[in-house]
Amino acid sequence: MKFFLDTANIEQIKEAKDMGMLDGVTTNPTLVSKENKSEHELYSEIIEICKGKPVSLETTSNDTDVIVKQGQEFVNTYGKDVYVKVANTKEGLKAVRTLFDSGINCNVTLTFSASQYLLAAKAGARVVSPFIGRLDDISLDGNMTLIQDIEVIRRNYKFENQAETLVSSIRHPVHVVQAAVMGAPLATMPFKVLNMLFKHPLTDIGFATFMKDYESVDK
Repeated sequence: MKFFLDTANIEQIKEAKDMGMLDGVTTNPTLVSKENKSEHELYSEIIEICKGKPVSLETTSNDTDVIVKQGQEFVNTYGKDVYVKVANTKEGLKAVRTLFDSGINCNVTLTFSASQYLLAAKAGARVVSPFIGRLDDISLDGNMTLIQDIEVIRRNYKFENQAETLVSSIRHPVHVVQAAVMGAPLATMPFKVLNMLFKHPLTDIGFATFMKDYESVDK
């Protein structure tokens, strides 16, 4: 499984890269609004840090022509590593097809059902982002059923655009593990969740014991 970081925070992206855990970055307007930088400055820094890894930049319209124009501008400005992030709507998927036909990769976001995944895949999405945490928030078993169904569909067909599953809206490490068990190829997570993956109480206890015992060894 490849790990994407769901953030626009430069320091978090740098740290994930130093850990060797950064396979890409996903952003959205909410994440960008939290940083005290212009959109252009922020995107330029993220692209530079990632160097060849996918970076999803989100469009901000439900008008097909506007989405296409924004996507083209993203790629022209920041390079071919940009995945144009498009909402899973009818107008959005029309734009995805146009962008795909012109050689631009798209990340279809705000996906909440297997049927939406199938539509996005047929439209030409390079990756599709099913949101599991938000389904959990309304008491639906999003982390199990949705990803499982999507992975079955993905393996049943060979989409020329790949339509890889980018598991999104991850709330905790269990989401990551369950998605990995189901064979999802990609997951995007907040920096907090990435850090939580490192934590295990028995590791901490064992390490503390080793260090204590080492202090008693005759050097």
